[in-house]
This record gives sequence, C-alpha cells and structure tokens, in this order.
Amino acid sequence: MVTAGDLMVVRPKRFVLPMWLVVLGLVLRWTARFCWWCLRHPVTVGLAVAAVVLYVEHGWPGLVVPLVLASAVSALWRWRDETSWWRWCAGPLLGRFRQVVVYRRAWPEAMTLCGLAATYDHLPVLPQLLRVRSDQALDVLTVRMVRGQTPADFQQVTANLAYAFGRRHARVYSERPDTPPTRTGYSALPLGWVDRLRFRDRPTLVYLVLVRTDALRPVVPPFDTPAVPDFTALPLARREDLGTWSLHLLATHVLIGGATRSGKGSVLWSLVRSLAGGITSGLVRLWVIDPKGGMEFAMGRPLFARFACKSFEAMADLLDEAVTVMRERQTRLAGTVRVHTPTEADPLVVVVIDEMAALTAYLQDVDLRKRIASSLGLLLSQGAGVGVLVVAALQDPRKEVLPFRDLFPTRIALGLTEAAQVDLVLGDGARNRGALADQMPRWAKGVGYVILDGTPEPMRVRFSYVSDDDIRDLAQRYPAPAEAADILAQVGRESTPEPVRPALPRPRRGPLLPDALRTILDADQGEPR
Repeated sequence: MVTAGDLMVVRPKRFVLPMWLVVLGLVLRWTARFCWWCLRHPVTVGLAVAAVVLYVEHGWPGLVVPLVLASAVSALWRWRDETSWWRWCAGPLLGRFRQVVVYRRAWPEAMTLCGLAATYDHLPVLPQLLRVRSDQALDVLTVRMVRGQTPADFQQVTANLAYAFGRRHARVYSERPDTPPTRTGYSALPLGWVDRLRFRDRPTLVYLVLVRTDALRPVVPPFDTPAVPDFTALPLARREDLGTWSLHLLATHVLIGGATRSGKGSVLWSLVRSLAGGITSGLVRLWVIDPKGGMEFAMGRPLFARFACKSFEAMADLLDEAVTVMRERQTRLAGTVRVHTPTEADPLVVVVIDEMAALTAYLQDVDLRKRIASSLGLLLSQGAGVGVLVVAALQDPRKEVLPFRDLFPTRIALGLTEAAQVDLVLGDGARNRGALADQMPRWAKGVGYVILDGTPEPMRVRFSYVSDDDIRDLAQRYPAPAEAADILAQVGRESTPEPVRPALPRPRRGPLLPDALRTILDADQGEPR
C-alpha cells in the first residue's frame, strides 16, 4: 500500500543484448574502420602487402634486396634532382613520420593551451590535423577548423603555436601557401584537372607553416645579374623554403622600413644589381637621392643617371624633374595604354631615396620640405602607371614622418624597434599573422618580411648581401649611358650645384633683458656723460 509522501523508485526495464551480438557489432565496427583507414592510406597498405608477399616468397632476402635497391635509387635521384626528390620522395615520408611521432602526440595539449579548443554538448572539440607535408626547411600542417572558427583565430596565436611545437617561427595561411604548377604538353589536361581539385577553395581548412630548419641564417650571396631584367620578377632574396623571392617592380612603388643596421642597404643594392643589365642597355634610369652625403650610394655613382647627395635644393629639383617626366608621359600615353612598357627609347625611371625622413620630416627649410612633399605626393599617386617609380627607405614609419605611407603598394619590413611599427609598414594585422619584425636577433641583418602577391600573409626572407667590392665591380661593368641624364629635352642638367649661402650676421650675446630696460640702457649709452 502506497500513501502520499512515500518515495517511489521507478526503474526502467533493461534490455540485455546477447554477448554474441555485442561481439559481432564490435567486429563489424573495427572492420569498417580498418577498411576506411586502408582507403585513406593506399601507399602504406600497398607497401605492407608487398613486404608480406616478398617475405613469404623469398624470406629475409626478399626484404633486404628491395630496400638496398630503393636506397640506391633514392641516392641517385637526390644527386640528380634534389628538388623533385624532396617533393615526391623524402617530403611525404618525412611529413608522415613527423605527423605520427611529433605533432599527433602533442596535438590535443597544444590546441587546448593555445585557446583553439571548443566545447560542444559538454564535450571538447579540437581542430583536426589532416596532413603534414615537409620539405628541406618547413613543415606545412593542413588543419580542419572547428565550426565557427576562422583563420584569424589561428593567426592571433601564431607565436604560441610555434613555441608549442618547439619552433621559433610559424605562419598561418587561409589558402595553400604554394602556387599551382604550370602544365604543358599532352599531360596538361589531366594534370590540370588534378591541380584544380588540389588547389580548390576550401574555407574549412587552414594551413600552419612551421620553420623546422632556419634556412636564413647563412648570408645570401648576390644573385646573377640578368642581361635583360624581368620587371615582374626581380630576384632579390631567399625564402624560408630555399626558394627565391622576386620583386614585382612594374607599376608599383616600394617602401622599405627598418631600424639602423637592419640591412636596408642589402635591399637597395640587391635591387640595383638586378636592374644593372637594364641600366647599361638604356632600359632603366636610376635617379638616386642620398641625404647622408653619399655614404651609401656614392660608391656606385657610374650606375646612376641622376644623383643628388649634398644639396637639398638639388634633391628637390630632381623630384620636380621626375614630375616633369611623369606629366610628359601622361600627355603622350593618354588614350593609348594604361600601363607603361619600358623600352630603350622610353625607359623605366626608378627614383631611389635613402633615409626618406630627412626630406619629409627633418628638413628645417619649411618651404623646401613642402615642395618635396608635393612632388613625392604626385609621383606616388600618379607615377606608377607611366613608369616613374619610387623606392624609398626610412627608419621611422609613423604618419607624421611619412604622411603618404599608404601610397606604397609594396612594402618590406626589416628589423624594427617597436611592435606597432610592424603594422605601420606592412598593414594592419600583419604582426598577428606572423610578421615579428620587432623580434629580430642580432645576426638577422637583411632579414625581413614581405607580402606575397595576392595573399595577405607575410613571408620571411633574407636579402642578398652586396659587398663593397661587388658594388665597385658592378659600377665598372654596368655604367649608365652618357645620355642617360637627358631623358627629356627640358631636363638638361644632371644635378643642381651646391648653392653658396651668405654668412649670417653673428648675433650679440648678453644677458636676457626686457625690451623696456634695454631701450633705457641704449638711450643712456648714447648720452654724453
């Protein structure tokens, strides 16, 4: 008999499965997982099956002989073509090994402590590591993000991810960091379909690049000087993956930001060296401004069509004449082409300015500073399309020092002194995406961050070092033509001579007195005693 207030315990009816059915279900589940794993790893399954068949048929020699032959073929392949050996042989094997041994073991801990783990239905949800691809220096991790995450979530903890896996440098890409290969011949059509599938847009994936071996520690020797420079791909620096970073100079302006002794000269002289073949043939005209009195560029004077290093009036005249060249080309090319094509009759004019802040912020003559700023503003806003380009270097990228910083489409950040300066040079959010230009070590002269074409993620590179002997040899082998200064009829002089300034009267020195008292003293001195 049950009365009010009594506690009633209701137990649901338990349905007990027979043991044979439970075992059968587990076996089917494990079999399905094994088949799916075999489908995802066909190479591993094929090698395992071949090893078993060889061992059954021939015993231990059936395993040893193929291994020796494979090692010999691999060594020969690496000797003949190391790049393809890393891409098709060593890279996949090393990537698979590091995925299992290094990254998968630390993956849950790293994702949780870096703040990339989420919780759904009271259960932890982690980003999924799909693949690791390695080369000589880098590990590229393909990661499937958790629903609701964006690549910006990974970019904000780039430094944390690098140190979580025992590395110093890392970057996060929203798209594949490599570019699709160019296919030619009969295999272009089927391989093009494969490339279209591999490089398709996959918004659910993010690519984490970890620098396994820092290939930028050794000094980069100067690159070969091409006879005819390719203005869309001028080789200037070595990338972290041992590739060559090339500058797209055509129809753009370049800003180089870096502290003292950070290697800005390496960038400028690497650019001059890559253009040297066009300089001596008349395809390129270099107009150089060196406010430091010629300490940086005077050694390569024969390379330059115009050169100003002592007089600020001469520097202002040079910029005004560059504007004259720009205006003449605008009048001549309007309605014909939209982008200037350099020729020997109509060469590319590159205005190189070292320590630009000396012209825009530190110059004491206000009228002259306004005149220079006006010319620079016109060149930066209108000169790229007509082949009058500006390449400028400076130490302080603040707005009050360089008011038209946003008019430089191409930017290079070397070692900087403050974290905020990284975004000033490369754009907002560049430091969060891995451009740690404010944390350069002492040896990293000439190491900087650049923005790749078409992607917002920065790339770490090291520019080639051009020694004084290389500069002298360059100036001797590739001098500018004698008529290089006269690019227009109205531009008839090479540089404005240093003006002779009259000596200023030396003011009288004495105690600081009020005007009324000084008037009385002057009057007293004029009266006879």
